[in-house]
Amino acid sequence: MNRTWLLCSIAIVYCCCASAMQHGGYVAYGMASYYSDNFHGRATASGETYDRYAFTCAHRTLPFGTRLVVTNLANRKSVFVRVNDRGPFVKGRIIDLSYAAAEEIGMIGAGVVKVKVEETR
Repeated sequence: MNRTWLLCSIAIVYCCCASAMQHGGYVAYGMASYYSDNFHGRATASGETYDRYAFTCAHRTLPFGTRLVVTNLANRKSVFVRVNDRGPFVKGRIIDLSYAAAEEIGMIGAGVVKVKVEETR
């Protein structure tokens, strides 16, 4: 009986840890915007060329290459993006998305939307 209880407890802890490992520690809520078409083809802070059709983003502090899930809180649509630039530099905004990422979560018409940003692995 005790052995069964121990095995069940270990299995539950393992499942919880595996689930928690899918997301990193960073979670933030705030406003997102997206890049103007004028930036297409320009260099980003990481040295990459901005491609409006790639699923990338700008974040002020997260390391380049960090993978994030961005969810539009108005419609619950999500997109996976990779940090390759710095910004946004507009007060109250926490992330700038590429055009492709913004289109994926349905924010093109609105321009700025409230989002949840989570680090993923």
